[in-house]
Amino acid sequence: MSGVAGAGAAASSCGPAIFASGGSGIAARLPSRVLEHIFSYLDLSDLIRCSLVCWHWNNCLADENSEVWRSLCARLLSEEALRSDILCNLPTYKGKLKSFQHALSSHDCSRNVYVKKNGFTLHRNPVAQSTDGARGKIGFTEGRHAWEIWWEGPLGTVAVIGIATKRAPMQCQGYVALLGSDDQSWGWNLVDNNLLHNGEVNGNFPQCNNAPKYQIGERIRVILDMDDKTLAFERGFEFLGVAFRGLPKTCLFPAVSAVYGNTEVTMVYLGKPLDG
Repeated sequence: MSGVAGAGAAASSCGPAIFASGGSGIAARLPSRVLEHIFSYLDLSDLIRCSLVCWHWNNCLADENSEVWRSLCARLLSEEALRSDILCNLPTYKGKLKSFQHALSSHDCSRNVYVKKNGFTLHRNPVAQSTDGARGKIGFTEGRHAWEIWWEGPLGTVAVIGIATKRAPMQCQGYVALLGSDDQSWGWNLVDNNLLHNGEVNGNFPQCNNAPKYQIGERIRVILDMDDKTLAFERGFEFLGVAFRGLPKTCLFPAVSAVYGNTEVTMVYLGKPLDG
């Protein structure tokens, strides 16, 4: 196991310099089969650092469906997540791992919800007069990011998807639109198609006549552009438009809030959105 530790140390201490020069020394000459064996013991963050050590290591990890990524998927992800259609829009093992890394947090959420064993689905307990939410594990300060969210149970009177800062509350009394209730969150209520921020309704969404209501199981794609400071949504293959502009330059997290007892919400991080 000392070789495994050494691989992680090499990645974190001298990655960029070696990578820039194309690689040198023993690390750059290890056979791919040896590297793959070593890499199979590392976690996702270590593997990402290893990809920066040299061109040889980077090429070894470039195949996102290699045995290295497959074995890590088998260790970290539940059998349900891998066998069901939860991750059907992520064709590579590395993509599935990144999605798990960005999934809804079991620690940054209301006490009335929990993340199921599949690692991606939030379950709300049947607690009366409470609105309950959860944030994703990782927030964003730059770049473009996309994730899918879908309800697998009744919406109730309020079902909101959107984004929130770390300061936004994830639980409150009553049945309210928790996301968008203050200046720390922005949300789209799927029940009445209202956009919400700072405790106010910012209009209907999408902006069209007779906009269709959300259907249970329908996947909504959320697109956060931290460079343009916008939040947009897609339904199916249809771009619904930009919902919020002028987002603050702060760390923003994917977030949801729900009120209906025993309802379930699944979120899957997709990575950088495809243009067009």
